[in-house]
Amino acid sequence: MKVPQCGSKHFCSNSVLALRVVRSGLLLFALAAGAQSESAQPAPSQTTPATQSPDQTAAEITSHEEATTFKVNVKLVSVRVVVRDSQGHAVGNLQKEDFQLFDNRKPQVITHFSVEQPGTKVAHEQKTSDENAAEKPSVPERYIAFVFDDIHLTFGDLVQARTAAEHHLATLEPTDRAAIFSTSGQTMLDFTDDRGKLHDALLHLQPRPIAGAGIADCPDISYYMADLIKNKSDTQALQAAVQDALGCLDLAMTTPQLQQAALQQAEAGVMAASARALATGEQESRVSLSVLKDVVRRISLMPGQRSMVVVSPGFLTPETDMLKDYTDVIDRALHSEVMISTLDARGLYTITPGGDISKRGPTNGVTASIELQYQTASALAEEDVLSDLAYGTGGTFFHNNNDLDAGFKSVAATPEYFYTLGFAPQNLKLDGSYHSLKVSLKNPAKLTLQARRGYYAPKHAADPAEEAKQEIEDAVFSQEELHDLPVELHTQFFKASDEDAKLSVMAHVDAKHIHYRKVDGRNTDELTVVSAIFNRNGVFIQGTQKNLTMRWKDETLENKLGSGITIKTSFDVKPGSYLVRLVVRDKEGQLMSAENGAIEIP
Repeated sequence: MKVPQCGSKHFCSNSVLALRVVRSGLLLFALAAGAQSESAQPAPSQTTPATQSPDQTAAEITSHEEATTFKVNVKLVSVRVVVRDSQGHAVGNLQKEDFQLFDNRKPQVITHFSVEQPGTKVAHEQKTSDENAAEKPSVPERYIAFVFDDIHLTFGDLVQARTAAEHHLATLEPTDRAAIFSTSGQTMLDFTDDRGKLHDALLHLQPRPIAGAGIADCPDISYYMADLIKNKSDTQALQAAVQDALGCLDLAMTTPQLQQAALQQAEAGVMAASARALATGEQESRVSLSVLKDVVRRISLMPGQRSMVVVSPGFLTPETDMLKDYTDVIDRALHSEVMISTLDARGLYTITPGGDISKRGPTNGVTASIELQYQTASALAEEDVLSDLAYGTGGTFFHNNNDLDAGFKSVAATPEYFYTLGFAPQNLKLDGSYHSLKVSLKNPAKLTLQARRGYYAPKHAADPAEEAKQEIEDAVFSQEELHDLPVELHTQFFKASDEDAKLSVMAHVDAKHIHYRKVDGRNTDELTVVSAIFNRNGVFIQGTQKNLTMRWKDETLENKLGSGITIKTSFDVKPGSYLVRLVVRDKEGQLMSAENGAIEIP
């Protein structure tokens, strides 16, 4: 047998944190009892006279475990801003006073301001004094999710993008982990550094439109024109489509009676084709947005720098609830510190009058000119969702350029600096209404700025208890170290055999330096201690939570807690590399500490 191995900083707790991802994309983090644990025991209870108050007989420290469901709540409206100079380099030396922020044209007070440099928060190896300590494991630092919009991509554009992606993936660093997803859901590869698996996933990508391939409708109505005709009652779009239908249906118009009948038949055909195009277009856009939400949720669980690259020709989101959906994607990405970049796979494209050669074009020049205007407007509108996702989260929008190799290099990189501005909207009505946002610099001086364009107001107030749970969850799935509380972390492992090991994680809390509240003569506070372990690719394996309620007498706090509180949890694991994460939060001071670790079990 092998002797235990120790690290100098780590953590502990108990109850297994189970992650379930259901088909609808909802993520539930359920805490269920399971991990083996030990905790510091309180002093033995003593028998007290019956006349002593119940408070005096209460235990000075108790602990309990509870099932928890995490929900998303947002206290502030966050706006991520990237400022670039005339050479395109990100600028990182601005102060809060340099920015102006407007909500529905009303100036706002910026209550939160931070300058961040991505890639500086990484896990560190747990140092050890043991001469036989394991070698330092390879610690993932950056996670990139590539999302290919195979619902909307044409075969030619997808092939070009796939080839460029292959070239880029060959340049990934050893500390990078990549995942590949598709909007159709038929190609999915979770985060890995296995180049062979990434190559195979790319080869499986192909166009998968929901409507399927086949003969075009007569008349051939685009989603953009269908929205104009059915939802916006655009008479010019209707008449252009009717003229197109007269030609493709070969309707005779030799007499006034036949002309009237032909127009009625053509208009009926246009309305039917518009209804089909509208239904298909809406479904494809909704599915694509739903997948983007799911990918944000998935990558938010990775403990490191997180970014998404959306490869798409763009798509339309004309409905109000669709606008809310992709604004929700931006909100979730900001909340989870996920940066989204987008690449327009069409490259430098031109609009072909009447569509491609496979489609029958308009029968006259006037109709062709009108439809060309709509095709151009549609192409520009399809880009809006890509630009909003990128600019709203601090990412890069690559478009109107055929050099997709350079495009992947650009969108996969993160800006050297970005700013996060937060504000609490004054007199905000909980009505779900849309608020336009504008961020500007007081002294632009050849600087360009990108930021989100708006947000939707919530429909109900946030619950403080849920906010606390969300704060803890966010800290667990992060690599940022916090030191508000005096916490030390230690780890050990013990190998019972070549195939099985036990990883022990200890949290040592200096109880004297916690801020207590006096209740019935006791020093009271509650600690929540959450720990989690991840595999070498940053995929969550196990997690634990323990709640400690402290009700210390003055003499106990003064004389008996010099050694602090130690909580120990043991995880049954296999040999390999692991990332370790500890989060400790107290209820009274609402302070939090978080530590990272990495350990190799040979």
